[in-house]
Formats: sequence, structure tokens, C-alpha cells
Amino acid sequence: MTIKAKAKIRILIVEDHILVRMGLVTATKVEPDIVVVAEALDGKEAIEQFRKHNPDVVIMDLRLPGMSGIEIMQALRREFGPVRVLVLTSYGTEQDIHRAMQAGASGYLLKDMPLDCLAEAIRAVHAGKQYFPSEIANRLAEQATHSELTDRELTVLELIADGKSNKEVGVALGIVEGTVKIHVTNLLAKLGVMDRTQAVTTAIKRGLLQMK
Repeated sequence: MTIKAKAKIRILIVEDHILVRMGLVTATKVEPDIVVVAEALDGKEAIEQFRKHNPDVVIMDLRLPGMSGIEIMQALRREFGPVRVLVLTSYGTEQDIHRAMQAGASGYLLKDMPLDCLAEAIRAVHAGKQYFPSEIANRLAEQATHSELTDRELTVLELIADGKSNKEVGVALGIVEGTVKIHVTNLLAKLGVMDRTQAVTTAIKRGLLQMK
């Protein structure tokens, strides 16, 4: 009587940097239960490779040419239903993590994390679990302690980051200066900071504003 070999976890890697892809393939080769069945460098190729190979887990960057990782996840879920995606990226702002989770990511790793985390994360995601290392979980917990900024508050914050005074913000938005002061007070409270400069710095760290 022969013992049936356990099926390997089949991986699709979506990454536009060839050295990173090669590193991932090399790292998974030493794992007896994991095999890379396909690679893709952009969204179109990712969807085509998923159709062809139906992998168990997709390892995907967030910043990709053409479609973002978020858009690719959304496209995959529309066509194939629940898809197990492990994000592997250099971007670890709370906003990036939150958006990835909203798009259906089951795990989130930063590219500077130890390689042994990769295999652990792949197995967890394949088993239907979520995988968020303590560093990522702490950032999510930190975000949860603050209310999200409204669209108007974000706009006010962007104008503040451009160096505009409350009066200038009011002119730009067509509102009175007193209303601007209310928005500023609210966004300072939500960000947990004391002044406008700290608000801009914190917003950039959280991924709410892009550094100029």
C-alpha cells in the first residue's frame, strides 16, 4: 500500500521587480510543501496566470505597473470569488494595510521581514487564517484608536500641508474662517496631535498625505 503524497501549496507571485521574484522563488524552493506555479509582473498577467493555474495563494506587491495591487485583488475577487492573497510590499503605512484588508488580503508582510516569516505566512493564509505580524498588527491597532478623517478634513489638511493659513483655506474652499478652525480642531483631535505641523507629519506617516 502506497501513501499518497501531500499536495503542495501552489503559489502565484505578482511582482514587477525580477530580483524580488527570483528571491521569492529561491526562498520557497527549500520548503517541501510550497511550489511556485506562475509569476506575473502586472495586473493583466496576474489575472491571466490565475485563470491558467488557479493557485492556492497569491503573493502580491501593492505598487505595480498599470493596476495597483488593490485593483488586482478586487478584479480577482470579482471573477473568482474569495482569493487568498498575501501582500508582500515595502509600504507599511496604516492606510496601505487598511486598504489591503478592505480589498480582501489575508496577510501582510514587509519586504524587510525575515524569510522564515514568508513560509509561515503562506501556510497560514492557505489554511484560511489571517497573518499579520506584530509590527503590522500594532499599526492597525494604532489606526483603530483614531477616527477616520472626513473628505473635507482631508482637503483642509492637504491645504495646510501646502502652507496655507486658515483664512487662505477658507478662501480656497469657499467657507468662512471660523468653519476652517472647527475642521482644524477636529482633525487635530482625530490625529492625536497638538498643532498643524504635527498633523501634517503624522498624516504623512499614516499614509493619509503624500510627501511633496
